[in-house]
Amino acid sequence: MVTPTIRVRGGNREGPDGILFELSGGRLCLDFTNTVDNRPTDHVQDRLATYADLASWSRQAGVLSPAEEQRLLHREKRRPDEARAALARATALRETLFRLFFDIAEGRMEAAHIESLQPELAAAFRAPLLRPYELVWKDDLARLDGMLGPIVRSAVELLTSPERDRVRVCAAGNCDWLFLDASRNRSRQWCDMAVCGNRSKVNRYHRRRRSRRRRQRTNGGGRR
Repeated sequence: MVTPTIRVRGGNREGPDGILFELSGGRLCLDFTNTVDNRPTDHVQDRLATYADLASWSRQAGVLSPAEEQRLLHREKRRPDEARAALARATALRETLFRLFFDIAEGRMEAAHIESLQPELAAAFRAPLLRPYELVWKDDLARLDGMLGPIVRSAVELLTSPERDRVRVCAAGNCDWLFLDASRNRSRQWCDMAVCGNRSKVNRYHRRRRSRRRRQRTNGGGRR
């Protein structure tokens, strides 16, 4: 039996059944910003290229059940214009959240980015239910943009908690993925040690070898 090829793209993987999203951000809102690969390079890849991608990410992230995902995909076929508008809104929200949390990770806060999130708040916090010791929001997941409410609430919860000081940007030169550093000594550097961390180690190893070879050539071929 031939094993299906899995291609790694950033932390995300592509297989015969579509994209398997890497969910290493530590919070729903950060995982959402990480649906863009190679952001600081000239080879940016948007992993939410279609509405089906958005629905698939939402199911993998736990926002939608498999049945809810399928219902939305059927609705997309009946209402393609509405689906395109939902995807555009999702993309705009993602970029707002990325700019906001990137700035926080870099030690600054832009008021304009907070303001750009304001229009999403009314929809995200609509019609809460009070239950013993908690507020519960009823999301209309039959709407094509219904998955955005939980993402916005995740962002607000992180923004208004001390944990916002633990938001980090991946240290890899070709990755701007965001994550919550939950390590005890706040020393986590990589969005995913198995992807960016390992790649960085390999690159450092090869740089050291090249440097060693150059020194050997300069010294006449090596140690004497």
